[in-house]
Amino acid sequence: MSVREEFDTWAAEGREQGMEERHWHTARPILARIPVEEGDTVLDLGTGSGYALRALRERGIGAGYGLDGSPEMARKADGYTDDDAVGFLVGDFDHLPFATNSIDHAFSMEAFYYANDPHRTLEEVRRVLKPGGTFYCAVNYYEENTASHEWQETISVEMTRWDREQYREAFRDAGLHVAEQDNVPDRETEIPDESEFPYEGFGSRQAMVERYRTWGTLLTVGVAP
Repeated sequence: MSVREEFDTWAAEGREQGMEERHWHTARPILARIPVEEGDTVLDLGTGSGYALRALRERGIGAGYGLDGSPEMARKADGYTDDDAVGFLVGDFDHLPFATNSIDHAFSMEAFYYANDPHRTLEEVRRVLKPGGTFYCAVNYYEENTASHEWQETISVEMTRWDREQYREAFRDAGLHVAEQDNVPDRETEIPDESEFPYEGFGSRQAMVERYRTWGTLLTVGVAP
């Protein structure tokens, strides 16, 4: 099954709202780090419900483009706002439909690893970013987060599972300076007492603490020279 087919199904089932709620726990503090200024143009890769662009518009960005591989996700995102400065389109991460040096900042939350060719995606991000522009790439599915490894078994789309250093190397290979790499903890997901375990697939409370509080979301920040 393709990315389009997979996430069209998710959108038809209304799962974009659940994704927004879960991702928001770590997306919010990450979005707060992006050094947007009034009038900036931001690209959101794998936009889902479009929540990131709606939040950034409140900070004064001039324009936001949400790109998704799923037509149904893009349609739903468009339905959540009547803001003419925000637009949603269907596209391929490997061939971004934007001019060179046209984007001030790019953001991606829990979507980068769905790229058909992640190295090509980074090259495209580098191409469309203006000099000094940033790419905030956030993933929960990565090598060090062992609790995430089983996710591939629940989805038909092939996912890329890199470790921290592989992300850094790939960013550098694409011509992006790695300005920051950090684990952003999820402090909002409630973790019950040990007596409640096994719980939501976790065998122990410690395993759940490690998943959300220790590993959380891996953030890699690249800057275009």
